[in-house]
Amino acid sequence: MRFSVYQESHIGGRRNNQDRMGYSFTRDALLLVLADGMGGHIQGEMAATIALQTIGSLFQQNANPYVKKPEKFLEESFFAAHREIHRYRAINNLPETPRTTIVACLVQHNNAFWAHCGDSRLYWMRRGQILARTRDHSRIETLIAQGKVDPSERDTHPERNKLFNCLGAPNMPIVELSRRASLQPGDVILLCSDGLWSVLPDHVLADTLATNTVVRAVPELLATATGIAGKSSDNVTALAMMWEGATTLQESPNTIMTHTLPIGSVTTTIQAPRHADLEGADVFNDTEIEKAIEEIRGAIEKTSRVTSKNQG
Repeated sequence: MRFSVYQESHIGGRRNNQDRMGYSFTRDALLLVLADGMGGHIQGEMAATIALQTIGSLFQQNANPYVKKPEKFLEESFFAAHREIHRYRAINNLPETPRTTIVACLVQHNNAFWAHCGDSRLYWMRRGQILARTRDHSRIETLIAQGKVDPSERDTHPERNKLFNCLGAPNMPIVELSRRASLQPGDVILLCSDGLWSVLPDHVLADTLATNTVVRAVPELLATATGIAGKSSDNVTALAMMWEGATTLQESPNTIMTHTLPIGSVTTTIQAPRHADLEGADVFNDTEIEKAIEEIRGAIEKTSRVTSKNQG
C-alpha cells in the first residue's frame, strides 16, 4: 500500500475539544477513525476517546495483516465501542452515559469500506468530484427524505443538528455500512466533524483537496472554517488520506509505503489500552500523539531513503 495521510483538530470557540481522530495501519490494511463527542451530554470527549481506543484495539487484533470480513468488523467494532461507553458509565456511576458520533473507514486491497453513526462525515473524492458522502443520521436528512424539506436547506435548517443515532445512547446504534468502493490512485478519503462541513460547502472541501496535498489541504480547510465561524466555532477536525495504490503518480516525502512492514506490526496514532484499563484511561495525551506521528514521519523518511538507494 502507498498513501499519504494527515490529521488535525482545532478547539474553535469551545472550552474544550471533544473531537478525536486517529489512524492505524499494518502492511495490508489502513484504518481511519473520527469521533465527535456530543456536547449536550456529560463527558462527550470520553465517549469519543473510548470509541477510538476500542475500534483501534480491535483493528490491531484483527488485521493480520488485513481484516478478513471488513463490513462485519466495522459493525461489530462499533457495537463494542457502544458497550464500552456504557461500561465506563456503570464503573464510574455517572448519572447518564456519554455519547459520541463516529465514522470509520477501512482500506485494504485497493478497496475502501466505511461505516458511521450520527453526523460525522466521510467523503470519497476523485479529481475534485465527490463520488460518495455519508448521509447524516439527523432530523433534517429524515425530513429531506420524506420530501418535507428541500435539500438546499440541509446546511441552514434549524433542526440540522438534531441526531437520532450515536454511540452511548440507551438503544443500540444503527451502524450504516457503505458498499465496497474501488479506489484509484489520487482518490481522497476525508473524515470530518460537523464543525468543518457545517461551515464549508462540499465543493470547497473537494476543490481544496483536489488542488493540494492532504498535508496542505487539511490545515487550510480548518483555518478557513474556524476563521469564518469565529468565536462561535465548534471543534473542527479532519482526517484525510490520499490513495496512491501500488504505484504513485508523483513521489512525495509524505508517502507511506507499507510493503516493507513485517506481518504482525501495527503503526498507530490511536492510544489504545486494553479494555480492562479503559476506566482509568486518560483523555488523549497530545504529547504521546505527537510522538507517534513523529515516529511515523521518521519511518516514512527511512523508507524513502531505502527506496532512493535501491533506485540509485
